[in-house]
Amino acid sequence: MAIEVKVSKDKIDFCKVIQSVMMPGCGGIASFIGTIRDSFEGKDVKRVNVEAYDEMAVADLRRIAAELSSEKGIGGITIVHRTGVLEVGEVVVVVAVSAPHRKEAFDVCQSIIDRLKQTTPIWKQEFFDEGSRWIGGDAE
Repeated sequence: MAIEVKVSKDKIDFCKVIQSVMMPGCGGIASFIGTIRDSFEGKDVKRVNVEAYDEMAVADLRRIAAELSSEKGIGGITIVHRTGVLEVGEVVVVVAVSAPHRKEAFDVCQSIIDRLKQTTPIWKQEFFDEGSRWIGGDAE
């Protein structure tokens, strides 16, 4: 079982993230790619500033991955979250999960992104024409 977690200002190569979980015993790979959208609650988003408590975020993501991998027989999990100022359309998070079968891969991938939103110390500041606002977790 391989777990990789990274929080960084670097652009995310989602193809590499997906390739990192490929293994012979796993016939299913599920992934989630989160991008910066152009609107929220009817307001045009201009850009987003993503901040994290890096050490705690990595530890929390490792904990989430370890808990979910042990209960589902997962082959590999890679989670990469970007920080810094991102423009609309840029990739902010990628989760990839491999498993012997697709159902387990899909279930764990969704659980990771759901838990990440609930517990991982990562926040974003969305900028609009009329100002900005900070949100974190499932505030949206």
